[in-house]
Amino acid sequence: MNSDADLLKSLFDAAVAAADPALCLPPFLDRVFEEPVAGRIVVLGAGKASGAMAKAVEDYMLARQPERVFSGLVVTRYEHAVPCRHIKIVEAAHPVPDENGREAARRILEIAEGLGPDDLALCLISGGGSALLTAPAEGISFEEKQALNGALLKSGATIHEMNCVRKHLSAVKGGRLAEAAAPARLITLAISDVPGDDLDVIASGPTVPDSSTLADARGIVEKYDLALPDHVRALFGDAGNETPKPGDPAFARSETHLVAAPQRSLEAAAEAAAAAGVMPVILGDAIEGESQEVAKMHGAIAAQVARHGQPLAAPAVLLSGGETTVTVRGTGRGGRNAEFLLSLLVTLQERMPDCRERISAIACDTDGIDGTEDNAGCLLTGEIFGRLVDGLDDPRPYLADNDGYGFFDKAGGLVKTGPTLTNVNDFRAILIR
Repeated sequence: MNSDADLLKSLFDAAVAAADPALCLPPFLDRVFEEPVAGRIVVLGAGKASGAMAKAVEDYMLARQPERVFSGLVVTRYEHAVPCRHIKIVEAAHPVPDENGREAARRILEIAEGLGPDDLALCLISGGGSALLTAPAEGISFEEKQALNGALLKSGATIHEMNCVRKHLSAVKGGRLAEAAAPARLITLAISDVPGDDLDVIASGPTVPDSSTLADARGIVEKYDLALPDHVRALFGDAGNETPKPGDPAFARSETHLVAAPQRSLEAAAEAAAAAGVMPVILGDAIEGESQEVAKMHGAIAAQVARHGQPLAAPAVLLSGGETTVTVRGTGRGGRNAEFLLSLLVTLQERMPDCRERISAIACDTDGIDGTEDNAGCLLTGEIFGRLVDGLDDPRPYLADNDGYGFFDKAGGLVKTGPTLTNVNDFRAILIR
């Protein structure tokens, strides 16, 4: 490696590669097609990785069963589509849904409702599907659903909390796509982007039983004091909006397989670090909490390793995944990874002013987009530490304004990859020399 920055980027690349649909789907497709399909094969899906997943399915089918007729429709984020011959790829907005996502959800439900007992519905689900697959429940308008989504994103709610609310105001999430597809055989292949890999949280679980309740959703609305019209708030008390639970007949012919997850990507990065002569430690694949607070914890551990060689000796790299949150109070630009790295910088400055030659870090979203910006995340290097010493802006006002993007843009620390066409959530690595 030419530099610590190169090493950190290579660890991120290894994490992303481990979740490449072209590599992780085929072993599961072998199992899917062990059993002959008498009727139609229809591919449905939603998420940031769903376009690449659809291409992996299509390539598999054309190579192994070229005579087999199949079709499908998946919805992915703008600029995440890939060319397919038999499966239609629709692009829509994320994280706030738009009309394309609404129309795609309508068509996917329509296709599912037309399936019979001899048919196979192969559902490709990945992170981002909650916003991309939008079909409001009766009693809430599309515009009201958009406003709610925006409020949730700014509230500081966890992904589990956000998706609980979304599921109970949807005609497609929370197992309702499975209801529409019954009695067809339903197989879901999912790429997890959520802490804990909970199947009913990935894309709000359109094809699996829901473990959350209307009461849970009401509690979340109250916890974050979400401003909702009275008629929308009343929907959380309507038993008709409860989602199907385990044991529901809709899931009698349904099965779900997790094909990629944050832990496997962290393990791939750990293997790459060890090969470079650096001891890896995985702190966790499901870390949640405010980005600023999570960064303080990571910074404290990094300083302990650098100063005292505990709990391990340098050279070492601390790896972690999960999904942090940002309660937006400022007017700056930046996603949760930029916020994490900016808070880490402030923490290290306070705890270890001489850390510029010892510690560097990367924090990126594995989908290539940090929040709504054009970067995957950011790098914190000795050069940036040095520029601070030489008079670069104080990072603390940027942090108060939620402007991690602005700071790292000025400091030369933005990481731009473009869409990676997969998504196993955040990747963080802190390298200690």
